[in-house]
Amino acid sequence: MKISYSASAKVILSGEHAVVYGKPALVSAINLRLKFYLWEESIKINDKNILFISDKVKGYLRNIKINFVDRLFNFKIESEIPIGRGLGSSAALSVASVASFLEFYTGRQFDKKIINELAFAIEKHFHSNPSGADNTASCFGGLILYQKQKSLKNLDYKIPKNIEEKLFLIDSGKPEETTGEMVDFVKTKINEDILNVIEKITSKLVISIKKNDEPIFKKCLVDNEKQLEKLGVVSDKTRKLLATLSKFGVGKVTGAGGIKEGSGFILFYADKIKELTTFLQVRKISYYKFIPDITGLIRL
Repeated sequence: MKISYSASAKVILSGEHAVVYGKPALVSAINLRLKFYLWEESIKINDKNILFISDKVKGYLRNIKINFVDRLFNFKIESEIPIGRGLGSSAALSVASVASFLEFYTGRQFDKKIINELAFAIEKHFHSNPSGADNTASCFGGLILYQKQKSLKNLDYKIPKNIEEKLFLIDSGKPEETTGEMVDFVKTKINEDILNVIEKITSKLVISIKKNDEPIFKKCLVDNEKQLEKLGVVSDKTRKLLATLSKFGVGKVTGAGGIKEGSGFILFYADKIKELTTFLQVRKISYYKFIPDITGLIRL
């Protein structure tokens, strides 16, 4: 019998990098998904990441003294989430695989809070100093105001439809740098002034969503992008793309960013939707419509 779970991608609307230093980030799960399939099979697995996740789960079960059966396994991953582009593909894998291994070894399903804590521990192994925002959004879904070492705040409202229908995710290209490398780079640039500015932008963005204020929403995207450029996490290539796209609307990099080549996906608010999509199609630039996900982790 196959055990399978699906977890969602995520988009940081505001607060990337600042969230690593304890500031809030506004994060939305989106409807791109990763599916993880697991079944019993006598086969040698060579994937070091999957073996690490399996061992981490077994270590957790031993520590809390839950009986489990250690079985050989095989697995399969199916993913709609672009890898290394700032949409949380690693976090979705961590969340879905942890849920699968917990059930595989014990025969029962676990609470999302436990799954998320284990997934965060695994993300620390992969990325050295993640904020925890990615795995939290992937696990719980919805619109989340995330802050390290504080209680999770699932917001009881959604992005208004008139704003949501104008949001797109546009691929500026895969960064050459890893998330961990970008976080380490920002350590040399970050200061309290930038952190405070980003925190204010995040607060204003939350208010713009509550009040359905499109002009403020747009301004927050622009202001957030300026701070990311100050941090040096937006490449020349991506800045040029944003300048070219400015005739259609406004946008910002979402995620850790990138310096040498691409900076991952851009969250873009389009004033001219038809013109934007035509331009992207002609230029063969990959994009997705922004569609929120409210479910997070699900068992298939």
